[in-house]
Amino acid sequence: MKEIPGQRSRGRLQPGHRQPLDFGKWPRLVCVCMCERERGRERERMFCRCFTPKSQLKRLLLLSMTFVLPCLLKLFHSHRMVTGTQKTWLVEPFWSTSQFVRNRKSGKYLHLQLEINCTAIYECSSVEVGKTLEIRKGNIVDLEDEDVELMTSDCAQFLSQRGYQSTLVSEAEKVYPLAFSMVVHKDAIMVERSLKMIYMPQNIYCIHYDQKSSSSFKAAMNNLAKCIPNVFIASKLELVHYAHISRLQADLNCLSDLLQSSVQWKYVINLCGQDLPLRSNFELVSELKKLSGRNMLESMKPSDIKKERFMYRHELQDIANEEGRMPFKTNVLKEPAPHNIKVFTGSAYFVLSYDFVKYISHSTVAKEFLAWSADTYSPDEHFWASMVRVPGVPGELSMSHAEVTDLQSKVRLVKWSYLEEALYPACTGTHRRSVCIYGSAELRWLLNDGHWFANKFDSKVDPVLIKCLELKIRERQKYWVELTPQKFYIYNQSENFWG
Repeated sequence: MKEIPGQRSRGRLQPGHRQPLDFGKWPRLVCVCMCERERGRERERMFCRCFTPKSQLKRLLLLSMTFVLPCLLKLFHSHRMVTGTQKTWLVEPFWSTSQFVRNRKSGKYLHLQLEINCTAIYECSSVEVGKTLEIRKGNIVDLEDEDVELMTSDCAQFLSQRGYQSTLVSEAEKVYPLAFSMVVHKDAIMVERSLKMIYMPQNIYCIHYDQKSSSSFKAAMNNLAKCIPNVFIASKLELVHYAHISRLQADLNCLSDLLQSSVQWKYVINLCGQDLPLRSNFELVSELKKLSGRNMLESMKPSDIKKERFMYRHELQDIANEEGRMPFKTNVLKEPAPHNIKVFTGSAYFVLSYDFVKYISHSTVAKEFLAWSADTYSPDEHFWASMVRVPGVPGELSMSHAEVTDLQSKVRLVKWSYLEEALYPACTGTHRRSVCIYGSAELRWLLNDGHWFANKFDSKVDPVLIKCLELKIRERQKYWVELTPQKFYIYNQSENFWG
């Protein structure tokens, strides 16, 4: 600040007051002066700042660019997301652009329903399937766990928008309720989609989430149980480790709770978070009635490699270069299985009758075999496959009965990379640990293969397949229910399928 001595203004300035001065002999110079009283003195001093209009214009331009440039960059980024080489697609456009989620997105992003023709995809139209491949090349945005936590915090809004109040149920289904055990640990929106596709008000659903899951995931699951009738969280939650007894115990916890339910369910089906149904509830009930109390699950004689899983003790250890723990084989041989149980192997996934589950819950044989299995590798893959062979169990599969492979059991379809082309068509999605994550080109094959459920599905790999599968399941439910003489509707006009 430059002090100009001897220069007086026309009026006396108050301390702190600013007044512009125009110096006649400097026509291009503008000054702003301020009067200041020195502390402890009566003397006042005047200070002036002088500048030219040209320098001030530069200053204003620089200041405006400071605010305008970030806005322009943001606008350019949003435009590139929609029109650039990599497009961004919203799997759940209604929720992603609403105030009901934590990570709200712009309405300029592309919506899947603008491009999808599920009937053409089912008919294997090369043009429509090609469109799904273009979508997969883009940036696919789905809801995060914290979004699902927030969207399920308002139960009325959530139930209305997600269609839980718009189910079509036949009388035959109403008197034949089913139970489900869902053991999950991540990706809350995929869990919710699976639940939505299998949900019927007469059924009962137990959710077991891993204690290691994120706080947002746990909150989302708790909200689902709070909002949706006949959905509850397991009373006892395990710290689940891969291939450990804790995975089997999680299902057992849910089964124990389901037995205490007032719903008189006929069969129980267990699922994980990346499983989706291939049959409508009407079709599923029709298939289960044909079992006449028998159980449906894999049960095969173990290979020499798989025998080592239960012939040797295993200890839970940290996984090198990864988070988590899993059982590792020791050199200690185990005693033979109790009660001369012959060990068979299969899958962790099953369809079990109410009477069989009740037997497992109370049987000393089952409890001692479970205790023996505690230090084996992946005991859920031999516990059910062996117990169903025990003479006298409800729905027994006799020892002389032929092996039941994953293709013969209708419970759950998994496509392994090393069996593609030989046993089933090639995967059109991608692979993760040798397991196919399905693509849209497999929609028709999945629905017509004959299995009741399938694994794996991932919205970040192919969201179109998931949406079209849900639509086809709804169409099948409507078709079969409307053929029956007795039916009733629960319908809500505000349902938003694509939301």
